[in-house]
Amino acid sequence: MAAPRTTVWKLDPHTKAKHDLLKHYLGGWFPVLSSYNGRIVFLDGFAGPGRYESGEPGSPLIALETLLSHSHFSKMKCEFLFFFCEAKKDRFESLTEQIAGFKEAHQPWPDNVKIQLIHSEFSETATSLIEYLRTQKKRLAPTFAFVDPFGFSGLPMRLLADLLSFASCELFVNYMVDHVNRFATAGNVDHHLDDLFGTSEYKNVGVTAGQSRQQFLHDLYERQLSEVCKFRFVQSFAMINKTGHIAYYLFHGTRDVKGVELMKDAMWKVDPGGGFQFSDRLAGQDVLFTEEAVDTEPLRQALLERYKGRRVSIAVLEQFTLINTPYRKTHLRKPVLTPLEREGIIQVERPGRSGFPAGTWVTFP
Repeated sequence: MAAPRTTVWKLDPHTKAKHDLLKHYLGGWFPVLSSYNGRIVFLDGFAGPGRYESGEPGSPLIALETLLSHSHFSKMKCEFLFFFCEAKKDRFESLTEQIAGFKEAHQPWPDNVKIQLIHSEFSETATSLIEYLRTQKKRLAPTFAFVDPFGFSGLPMRLLADLLSFASCELFVNYMVDHVNRFATAGNVDHHLDDLFGTSEYKNVGVTAGQSRQQFLHDLYERQLSEVCKFRFVQSFAMINKTGHIAYYLFHGTRDVKGVELMKDAMWKVDPGGGFQFSDRLAGQDVLFTEEAVDTEPLRQALLERYKGRRVSIAVLEQFTLINTPYRKTHLRKPVLTPLEREGIIQVERPGRSGFPAGTWVTFP
């Protein structure tokens, strides 16, 4: 679906942003999951050649470096299993060389970190893994699947659902909505799109009133991740280019609110320099992911509307902020609740003398 690439290529700003997100997220995910599991898995479905044109590390090296350089790595006693899947022969050979060099530079290699390089398509690898687990009557260990294809083929929704059915499995996928939009009504790649969505409803994109084509395709993919893959929480982040148009969406699927919190923290840590911005939608508005002069007015209005006339705990407000808005928990207290209390709009019952600690209750007008 996308133009062919050479063995290595230039690292563009959007890919750099994805990698920064991955690094920040794994920095929180590794210690959390390793604290109560004997084994966790990182699966890179489209691993690439390992490095970019100017020597920047690819996602496999970033994942490994994030773990080995983590300040708490010595305390993480579980087994870490890395699956790096790459179908292109030249890229796989380059990846093999880069992983060997990385391991040589990090001797002695830790016994609890295992790497499997797989020379095949992601869909073939996932199918084989599912069949193996079924014959062994086992389920996949807690897994973070990073799926970053160049187009939209080889990424079946049903396969993702089968592979990531265990409660502690998560998905971080690059959804190339621009490519999908281009081919959605062409009719010549319907088999790939049927697989991608797990439905043929994408064909309605041209007749849906009140929505842009891209928004329709976004909402359909989001719904399928929720309904087919059974991810309780699905959040998407639009990657906007210099012209203000959406280049693609990054979707994160998890079944644990802690995963939502970690991904939100990762998103807000990434510097939006390089001619792009992150955005997400809240009540029809775009909220830019930059810490410079954060506009929390949409969060304020959402809270006043959602909890009108109600008395709710600070824990409920935190969860609403995480799950139903693009904001982090840090955007709730000082930027929003403190001014609301100062203005006499909300009434606060707190166990301490100040702040909004656990056990605080807030009454909205």
